[in-house]
This record gives sequence, C-alpha cells and structure tokens, in this order.
Amino acid sequence: MDAFFASVEQRDNPAYRGKPVAVGSAAERGVVAAASYEARKFGVHSAMPSKTALLRCPSLIFVPARFDVYRDVSLQIRRIFLAFTDLIEPLSIDEAYLDVTENRFGVASATVIAREIKRRILKATGLTASAGVSVNKFLAKIASEYDKPDGLYVIPPEAAEAFVETLGIEKFWGVGRVTAEKMRSVGIHTGADLKKRTETELTALFGKMGHTYYQNARGIDDRPVEPHRERKSIGAENTFQTDTSDRAALAAFLTEIAEDVWRRLSKHGMYGRTVTLKVKYADFEEISRRRTLDEPVRDYALFLKIALGLLEIVDTSRKKIRLIGLTSGNFGETARSLYKQRTLGLDDLD
Repeated sequence: MDAFFASVEQRDNPAYRGKPVAVGSAAERGVVAAASYEARKFGVHSAMPSKTALLRCPSLIFVPARFDVYRDVSLQIRRIFLAFTDLIEPLSIDEAYLDVTENRFGVASATVIAREIKRRILKATGLTASAGVSVNKFLAKIASEYDKPDGLYVIPPEAAEAFVETLGIEKFWGVGRVTAEKMRSVGIHTGADLKKRTETELTALFGKMGHTYYQNARGIDDRPVEPHRERKSIGAENTFQTDTSDRAALAAFLTEIAEDVWRRLSKHGMYGRTVTLKVKYADFEEISRRRTLDEPVRDYALFLKIALGLLEIVDTSRKKIRLIGLTSGNFGETARSLYKQRTLGLDDLD
C-alpha cells in the first residue's frame, strides 16, 4: 500500500488531502509513524523524531494513529487477495507476497492479476497500491518499490539478471546500512560488482548471507511464499568494525538500531511487550538481557529508554563488544491475528 497509515487519514479527512501529513505525535519526544507523500518531499519519514520532522516541514499536520482502522482496512485487502489465491505471505500490515502461478481464475498473466487487484483495492478502500511482478520474491519486492505511488512494475524472467546488475547494493534483501558500508569498503557498489565475487569470497566476508547475496546477484531466489508464517519478533543488530567497550559509543550504536527497529515495528503495525538486548563479546561469548511489560510498548521514547536501560546492566569491564542487537517480541494474539487471517468471506467483493 502507498503511504498506508497517512493515506487512510487523508481518505477519511478531506482537509488533509494534498497536504503534508504525519501519523504520530507532535510532542517533544514524539516520533513519526508514517508520512504522506507530500510530507516525504520535505524529507520526513517514519521513525523520525517529530521535532526534526517539524523543522523540515513546519506546515506538517500530525494525526494520532488509529491502528484499529488500519487493521480493518488491511483485512479488507486480504479478502481481495483471497479471491485470487490462498498462497499469501504477509510482510506487514500493508504488504504481502502472493504466488499466483496457479490462481482461482486460471489467468496466465501475473501482470493482469496485479492490475485487477489494484483496481479492486481502490474500489473497496479508496486507496492506491503499488505492485511488483516477477519470478521470485526478491525481484517482486524490488519491483513493488520501483514505481510508487500507484505503480505496477514488471521484471520479466529474461530481463532479471541485467536488471539486478544495475541495482545499488542497498537494494538487496538482507543488506542494511552496516552491511552496505562494509560492501562499499571492499569495492562492491552495485549488483554487477556483487556478481563478480565468488560464493566463497562472499561467504568469507558475510557468513551464511554470502550464499544469498551470490544467488540474488544472479536474480535467483528460491524462497517459497509461506502463507502460514507467523512473525514472532522484529529486530536488528550491528557488528562493529572495531570492538569497543566505550559506553557512549555503544549507546549511540544502540540508538541507531532502536530507530531501525522502531521503523519496522511502525511499518508492521505490531508492538511487543518484550524488549530484548543481544550482546556478543569480542571472544564471541553471547548474552541477552530483556524486559517484559504488562502492555505493548507503543511509544518510541519508552522503547529507547528500555533499550538503553538494558545496556546499562551489561558488563563492559572485562572485555570489548563486537555486536549488539535489539528485538521487540511477545506481540500477543491481536497483532498475530493479522498473519493468520485466511478464511474471510468474499461475498462483498465483485
């Protein structure tokens, strides 16, 4: 879906249409959960502190989140998907993979199906969606981002490998900011650069992900669409270029990771009760510290406070640290139900 939360707010309130809108709180320590395309032109994006967003866009309109409404719309969209196939793998509240190799209508063209799904979503919800069509999940995901908003981009099999060669490495699945920096440091800037490296080289540099990068550089991704997948946690981690025990540096790294995790939580519309900090020392000893609350953590400031609090109880006096990670989990049945909705009726769809 295109700027999902913000688009729902603009749909439901005509006064917001055509204006920069941010879903979230304008409070001193508030955070942007989602931004409309009008706001994005000013550089406003999800997980950005509200204070920064207002500096970039003084006319920004803040709207409180209505997660119940977003979930209802998400389920409407799921019902449309189910009209075509049972093979649906949700990525978040506003995004999913569909395998339409075999579909209820016997349509041979995935592009035709994608166009019809977009039409039905617009008719049923008043919202636009962007679709990516290709031979696997890796390519379809990239294609879906290629022509937003209201886009439909196709990467046919015969063009896949040449297309991947032109991609910046940050577009590859599993390549975050830290990995992208490491790749650039060894001369890998594009898919074409990645393709020049052997699988042995990539595995030596990036561990088990090296195999994935080797395959993706050739447009290959054998992962099936998994309709029964249930997301149990959302997290991120950072391996430092230099091991450190400096608490200020560790806190700075952890803050960056927390922003990344919060951006993903906001995108998925899922907030957990348990925050877990993972620490790996220079000698590869690994420990974790966690805190569980009675209610889901829905405020970024509280999420960051908990994370930094967990870091405070980690011993950095004995040896240096090479990696830290942060995870939010224990979502509860309400959030997980978004990933299990597969039997909704189709009576109200044409």
